[in-house]
Amino acid sequence: MSRPLARTAAAVAGTTLAVSTAFVATAAAVPTSTDGAPSFQEFRASTFKDFDTQYIVNGDEPAATDGVLRQFYDTMVAQPDTDVDGLIVNRVNGQDDKWSASQALNLTYCVSTKFGADYSRVVSAMTAGVGQWEAATTKVNFTHVTTQDGSCTTRNNAIVFSVEPTRTTQYIARAFFPSSPKSSRNVLVNAASLYNAGSWTPSNIMAHELGHTLGFRHEHTRPEAGTCFEDNNWRALTPYDSASIMHYPQCNGTSDDLSMTDQDRAGVRALYGS
Repeated sequence: MSRPLARTAAAVAGTTLAVSTAFVATAAAVPTSTDGAPSFQEFRASTFKDFDTQYIVNGDEPAATDGVLRQFYDTMVAQPDTDVDGLIVNRVNGQDDKWSASQALNLTYCVSTKFGADYSRVVSAMTAGVGQWEAATTKVNFTHVTTQDGSCTTRNNAIVFSVEPTRTTQYIARAFFPSSPKSSRNVLVNAASLYNAGSWTPSNIMAHELGHTLGFRHEHTRPEAGTCFEDNNWRALTPYDSASIMHYPQCNGTSDDLSMTDQDRAGVRALYGS
């Protein structure tokens, strides 16, 4: 999640092509080809790369390889459909991007001790963040495996995902989707930014990122938002919610603190059960 949201965009076939760029208030222009859309090479060159290993798109979502980034690009330049409902779940190959019923009850994670002096604060933010989703449904359960915190990386197969520090100021935190490979299943957090985000509380920021780990997309990609379009690879779960925890306030959202709404709770129950 970047704050303030900084994006580069180009009009493409009546839609908007957008990527996360610098952690600044204004967006820089992306070079475009003669038809108004950036070429893939221009798009790739303008896309922020986390630790020089993974591209970051849509503000806080990873694209691990050039191939994945190309798929994202191809989706961006495609004509959008007209589906207009929902707190929305990501779709992969026409299927909901979600955990199985058994896995959703055993979402284990570690919090890296490399956070140093910020370790306890990040643990607290994660505990509060997972608690918001767990309070909405008994079908989702996150477990902090503290014994794995000393070796907390994506290579640790004793946990489903890791929570690790990042020094970049390009975003506050970023997460992953259930369909992400194990090598990409981490939540990266800039602890200093997490605790200096104004009205966005650490609990709500982490709950937003954990929403991605459950499969939820940014609500503002929906046509009703009128801005910050990402793509159409999603399925509706509830009516549009401009105050959703998954809706960036700076993308015509109506919440100033990124808090969870009743429709967010209804959305997770619609996807995983009540």
